Amino acid sequence: MRILHFVTGGFSGATQVAIDLCLAAGQDDATEVLLVLRRKRNTAPERLQALVAKGLTVQVVPGWSHLATIWALRRIAREWAPDILVAHGFSEHLWGRYAGLLARVPHLVHVEHNARERYTRWRLAQARWLARRTDAIVGVSEGVRQRLVELGFPPGRCLAIPNGIDLKRFPMAQWTPWAQRENAIVMAARFSRQKDHITLVEALAILAADGVRPKLYLAGLGKKRVLEQVRHRVRELGLAEQVEFLGHVADLPSLLMGKTVSVLSTHYEGFGLSMAEGMAAGCACIGSDVVGLRELISHEQDGLLVPEGDAEALARALRRVIESPEWARQLGIAARQKAERDCDLSLTQSRYMQLFRRLA
Repeated sequence: MRILHFVTGGFSGATQVAIDLCLAAGQDDATEVLLVLRRKRNTAPERLQALVAKGLTVQVVPGWSHLATIWALRRIAREWAPDILVAHGFSEHLWGRYAGLLARVPHLVHVEHNARERYTRWRLAQARWLARRTDAIVGVSEGVRQRLVELGFPPGRCLAIPNGIDLKRFPMAQWTPWAQRENAIVMAARFSRQKDHITLVEALAILAADGVRPKLYLAGLGKKRVLEQVRHRVRELGLAEQVEFLGHVADLPSLLMGKTVSVLSTHYEGFGLSMAEGMAAGCACIGSDVVGLRELISHEQDGLLVPEGDAEALARALRRVIESPEWARQLGIAARQKAERDCDLSLTQSRYMQLFRRLA
């Protein structure tokens, strides 16, 4: 069985999901996988080489125009002849499926990674047209599946396969003991309109006004304009000494396993991979109360949920876990247990392989 995964080369959460699925499928002798990335500004050669070093077969198609993307992917699909083409994320799932149809790939799968994509009326019409020619439309959480149905996609073709993470990257034997962890906050997320770094920075300022000054580590790359907006707000609020911009972090598990608090402040999600990683690292986890994160976190049992965009509520939640270390430790243990139960990548891969075998 030959499976082609097509996704943005911007190394977003969708890219990581596609990479993880390719790596997992590579363990199956009866399956061949090809990863095709749509070139973005941060599709750096060294990151591509790192994927090849992991044993992946990777190709890159142009991203400067939609037609160029479709035509190049069509050529690759005709030459490689996959049984299934899996198109991940908006708007790649449009261009990927157009290319798959032109190349006459037998089976098409659309994976929707967010609950609030930027569908214009014209792009939604295209997606609905393509849905009638697509074998399966996967939401990365039940909330995303429900949103797909609300948007008018065929309910019988919509299913939920929750994302997963590689728990082997977060071995409990390598956890820093809680008493030795830095009582600090980590948010691992790209800088984009979707993610809500500003609310987290403003919550930090509220805490600082009360004399509570935890360190905040912001891990991730993204849009320079958004990054500069966050940097400006940090300086404006006098938090420069508290906030550290780390950029791309190659060993995110080590960072998380050495800190006490993981936050994902966001306007919308599909699943929330970085939150799942914080849970796997045993952090006290705080997330915005949005689709995807509601399925990950049970409020006050294995983490905390706060209203989207509410800096005061986020500051209160941060203060609770920072000033109650034993309770925060218990939240972290419960979070790890839930990650082991619900978020293991092997579960995700098994569900996708069941789907692919049924189609092929």
